[in-house]
Amino acid sequence: MAIKNRKQYRRSRIKMRIRKVISGTADRPRMSVFRSNKRIYVQLIDDLAGTTLASAFSATDGEKMAKIESSKTVGKAIAEKAKEAGIENVIFDRNGYLYHGRVKALAEAAREAGLKF
Repeated sequence: MAIKNRKQYRRSRIKMRIRKVISGTADRPRMSVFRSNKRIYVQLIDDLAGTTLASAFSATDGEKMAKIESSKTVGKAIAEKAKEAGIENVIFDRNGYLYHGRVKALAEAAREAGLKF
């Protein structure tokens, strides 16, 4: 992974610091968030088996939606998919991003929809 600038280097250091502490299991998977400039992605990961249990992302099918609003819909969608899979508790992995803005909106929407973390 080529690190291009200070911001990416800082995020990679924070990400490594977080990941050495948390790990997901089948009972309590890791909820990993990835944020690009246009979209936001979230996965429920079982680190012991190395599998993704559920995932959701902000696909815009011609709809114009603010980034915060699309993050909230992704949070609700992942909570619904988790309930279908029988998952209630997760470990939140913000993946080196600040708990602010879109990441915070996704987390709060998932909590409101019934996920516990």
